[in-house]
Amino acid sequence: MENLLKKIEDLREEIMKTIKLLDIERQEAEVVELRNLASSPKFWDNQQKAIEISKRIEDLDSENSDWRTVLKEVRDLEELVAVAEKEEDSSLDREVNSKYKELRAKYEKLEFYVLFSGKYDKNNAIVTIHAGTGGVDAQDWAQILERMYLRFADKMGWKAEIIDRNEGNEAGIKNSSIHISGRWSFAYLKSEAGVHRLVRISPFDAEAMRHTSFALVEVLPELPDDENLEINEADLRIDVFRSSGPGGQSVNTTDSAIRIVHIPTNITVTCQTERSQHQNRERALKVLQAKLLQKREEERAEEESELRGDIKKAEWGKQIRSYVMQPYKMVKDHRTNEETQDIDGVLDGNLEDFMTSYLRSLKE
Repeated sequence: MENLLKKIEDLREEIMKTIKLLDIERQEAEVVELRNLASSPKFWDNQQKAIEISKRIEDLDSENSDWRTVLKEVRDLEELVAVAEKEEDSSLDREVNSKYKELRAKYEKLEFYVLFSGKYDKNNAIVTIHAGTGGVDAQDWAQILERMYLRFADKMGWKAEIIDRNEGNEAGIKNSSIHISGRWSFAYLKSEAGVHRLVRISPFDAEAMRHTSFALVEVLPELPDDENLEINEADLRIDVFRSSGPGGQSVNTTDSAIRIVHIPTNITVTCQTERSQHQNRERALKVLQAKLLQKREEERAEEESELRGDIKKAEWGKQIRSYVMQPYKMVKDHRTNEETQDIDGVLDGNLEDFMTSYLRSLKE
């Protein structure tokens, strides 16, 4: 029991250090400040801002509560150890040992947040998927990845909205941009930036031959309102056009889609999923700001960029992860060697193991 008590004391010290590192006290003070702001009579005058603040209060409350709870449980366990030693009850010994293992596992899961130390890790994310080498199969593969990230966002309780999408001529998509809002969404999703390779029997091949196809995933952080990059309106060319996509929806019957070209860099962004031209313009400007931030970071460092990585082309030999359906089932991340045979689960959005391995590898 003495050895176990030492382990519990060490765990308590680890938790205290992590709480200090994450600055939980500052976060709790921020919650109080935001709640005072939310109690203002004019709080809901700006509904979008109010929703964002309410969501932040909820996220911070949840995180702070998790840490306070696990710390309390450790102290309760120390008291249980004292009782077990006093009563010399072997059944209590087993209970203490079992609870220690549960608490250690809970702490290690919470400790994962220490890996989120990037400047933009708490921000929302903009995920863009481009079909690469592989023709129709690649376009179908891009659509499969789109669904995978939408499912992942759903599992995480995040809000995901497709802000731009170009359908393939026969099947799948040529590209798709998804705005994903949720605490730590960029921190998780930045591990997905790069080329994803699929090997399978092509459903589009009459001879049922095995095909390899590629898709490129880009992940950018959405900048907060108080940190938006200044963009000179004179540097922009803004085109309005009719939204593309499946017919039958009123979103496709008005000239509401927006294309913005940043003339100095030739960066082009589009948004066509909102019914309002004004909303599409706002979203497109957000994406443009993120892309300009990315460009600035890449110019600042010639080596691997934290925002995008050094993967440029969606083709053979450049993949960060392979998804093999035939002749065997396997998903393998080539950066960390994390792998699983549960390809169906991964494509259904079970990505946390790959993301965790990647983020831990950055700290090694």
